[in-house]
Amino acid sequence: MPCGKQKITSERKNRMKHQPAKEYNIRMNSNSAENSRPGFLARLAGHLKTVHHHRALVRKHCFACGLYKQGLLHDLSKYSPGELIPSIRYYQGWRSPYPYEKELKGYSLGWLHHKGRNKHHWEYWYDTYPDRGWVPVKMPDNYLAESICDRIAACKTYRKDAYKDSDALDYFIAKPDKTYMHPETAASMERILRMVAEDGEAAAFEYIKNCLKNNTPL
Repeated sequence: MPCGKQKITSERKNRMKHQPAKEYNIRMNSNSAENSRPGFLARLAGHLKTVHHHRALVRKHCFACGLYKQGLLHDLSKYSPGELIPSIRYYQGWRSPYPYEKELKGYSLGWLHHKGRNKHHWEYWYDTYPDRGWVPVKMPDNYLAESICDRIAACKTYRKDAYKDSDALDYFIAKPDKTYMHPETAASMERILRMVAEDGEAAAFEYIKNCLKNNTPL
């Protein structure tokens, strides 16, 4: 082995001796997780399978709400290079690739691309005003309905057989999203997700469909 490599190895061992055990274990676990990640073809197949399954569920839910066009067009941007490439690279299988990309880089280019092109995400509905700066805008009801379908489908996709009707509500309450959403959007979202948890998704979708059909606010 060349002397340079011996020196580097020796210095690294010395650093490990003085490194806190907890920090060292975290780094080792992180490296192990990275090394155990599936190869490119497995990540590609896994990601596409996840996207296809998720879109099929959203399409089914949107159709139940009378949102046929939105159901067909939902998340098509995920097949664009700006989202497909990072999603394959950061694919894990048990959650969206975007949080993993954020953990590693501090931001997610895939997510920034996605949320800027899909109106069913509340993050899309922000605008600037001279006297107020960045403020949330109330989501139109048809996109709010698609967002609800999206959340339910995402829970089903990642929770699989462990899915419960209350999962989407639990996730919404646990996250700080409603703090940054328009108050009326947040209130409607929580109320309908609670309807899903207590009365089932069929009743909630029927309610949404009737509201949209009669032009009644959600």
